[in-house]
Amino acid sequence: MAPTILFVDDDESLREVTKYHLEQEGYKVLTAENGLAGFELFTKLNPDVVVSDISMPEMDGIQLLNKLKSVAEDTMFIIVTAHGSVESAVEAMQIGASDYIEKPFSSDALKLSIKKALRVAKLERENRYLRQVAQEKFQFENIVGTSSSMQRVYEVASRVADKNTSVIILGESGTGKELLAKAIHFNSRRKSEPFIPINMGAIPEHLVDSELFGHEKGSFTGASARHTGAFERAHKGTIFLDEIAEMRLEHQVRLLRVLQEKEIVRVGGEKAVPVDVRVIAATNNNIEQLVKEGTFREDLYYRLSVVPIRLPALRARVDDIPLLLSHFLNKYCEDAGIAKLKVSGDALKILTKYSWPGNVRELENTVERCVAMSSSGEITVDDLPERIREKAASGGALAFSFELPEEGIVLEDVEKSLIQAALKKNDYNQSATARYLGVTRNTLLYRMDKFGLK
Repeated sequence: MAPTILFVDDDESLREVTKYHLEQEGYKVLTAENGLAGFELFTKLNPDVVVSDISMPEMDGIQLLNKLKSVAEDTMFIIVTAHGSVESAVEAMQIGASDYIEKPFSSDALKLSIKKALRVAKLERENRYLRQVAQEKFQFENIVGTSSSMQRVYEVASRVADKNTSVIILGESGTGKELLAKAIHFNSRRKSEPFIPINMGAIPEHLVDSELFGHEKGSFTGASARHTGAFERAHKGTIFLDEIAEMRLEHQVRLLRVLQEKEIVRVGGEKAVPVDVRVIAATNNNIEQLVKEGTFREDLYYRLSVVPIRLPALRARVDDIPLLLSHFLNKYCEDAGIAKLKVSGDALKILTKYSWPGNVRELENTVERCVAMSSSGEITVDDLPERIREKAASGGALAFSFELPEEGIVLEDVEKSLIQAALKKNDYNQSATARYLGVTRNTLLYRMDKFGLK
């Protein structure tokens, strides 16, 4: 269907000429001689774009714009101004006009402005649709789990969602911390504004300030243009700082200042930029222990953890495994275009007995693999990954053991030897060793220093 354009001007000959040119372009065109008549046409026929002169009797263009924005805020409005009244056009842009053109204008200039307005309107419709889909997807009831531990999570999260309170989500890797953060955002008053996720563990150390707060052109080698940081992009919305424990102390100081002052200064800049951002942080580390060790600032911890929410490990909510299996089977069978697979009783026993160190993420990956590999309408024990069958059969015991001496041991000596062995196994790569031991790099460095390890 051709877009409808409403052209409002008190010059009859200009209305007729403009209508002819726009109809030649394929548009459906409505015309009105003043703002009052234009508003009546708009309420009846809801055109896609309004083009209006400023100076008209009964109701001028600025008055028409104000009235339209009060009933249809996303209306695409192009203001037409005579030479010398550009100040009025600027006022119209501040109110919400999408563009302005000066008289006398060519039909090509008007067509170009209308095309731009229609393109913006299309993008805004798509954004509204995507926001609506996201809001529906991230409702709390769509997070799978009926166990008592998950019910407590939903209760706290739903209470805090519509507040501006900072939240820290604690839990092992793969428990769904970002999913919960999105649910909190999309159930808050900020749901129509940006949700900006940042993985602190994935940002090179020398780029942390730039990624969070932005930088000015020429502020460092390679800064060829101004860069807008995550906090500015998240203005009026939510920033999700995942793996917050990976942040080094010098960056923690700057983050704390932003949270206290509610403003950022770009790298290489001098001007403070106000930001209105809700912060949700997350970590899979024992952050209270990091505070005690001095690798995470206590004042920043208290600023972030106004409301802590702890996500339980999957092994602590075994009752939810059948529900999660059903949910992921629906998803991946639908993606594969096949009927939903069943899970044999023996396979289900193994899946519920397995300890799931990778939590919900590991379960989802397992289901995706089983759907891809299954050759029948049922997932059997043979379809399960070998590691799951073996660990479930052994009760999930550790893969190593040692003899305890009769005379006793010094725990710190064991820890030191274990760290030495892990460093050697990982070719003395500190980041790889930290991942291997399940701690942050900062924690590893603290303990290496404690034991005098180089």
